[in-house]
Amino acid sequence: MPAAPAKRRYHAPRRQAAKEETRRTILASARSTFLERGYAATTMAAIADGASVAVDTVYATMGNKPAVFRLLVETALSGSAEPVTALERDYVQAIRDEPRPAKKLALYARALRAIHGRLSPLFQVLQAAASQDVELAALWRDIAERRAKNMRLLANDLKATGGVREELSASEIADVLWTTNSPEMYMLLVGQRGWKPSRYERWLAEAWARLFLAQRE
Repeated sequence: MPAAPAKRRYHAPRRQAAKEETRRTILASARSTFLERGYAATTMAAIADGASVAVDTVYATMGNKPAVFRLLVETALSGSAEPVTALERDYVQAIRDEPRPAKKLALYARALRAIHGRLSPLFQVLQAAASQDVELAALWRDIAERRAKNMRLLANDLKATGGVREELSASEIADVLWTTNSPEMYMLLVGQRGWKPSRYERWLAEAWARLFLAQRE
């Protein structure tokens, strides 16, 4: 019997590009709608209208409303179109590769300036809605715990350089980093007190250096 013809692999780069563009458009619409209306008043229909797509397309592409909001937060944290874990982010690798503790702190402060510029508006929405929505409350706790875990890694990295004050434990350093790098701190200084993001970045790096380092570089 003749061999069955091999199935042709179907490549659709245009279709994939269109799918990615639809996803970006939906995310942009979701972000603007959440920021304008708040979480509770935002509907999937409003997100769909803003993206000029059907409601079913939003569900098929992103999932339900909590999933859409989580994706917005995760991409804001990652600074990319797709969520990226902390250890995979470029600035984290740069911090780990840098031998000087003051430079590590400066790199992290610079990264936070960019992250909070994207994240803090969403965090205000999350903060307001978390007490009324179980899934958003879980997202709030998850982000806080992930930050705490990542700060323990950074604190250990700083201690390993030998440039940190001896009386400070890694646990204490991690807790101070966790507190001072919070979106709430950024919103207070930049959002309410009118600091420029560049001033926030500079102040954060200098404050950490004064608090943690045995000698200023």
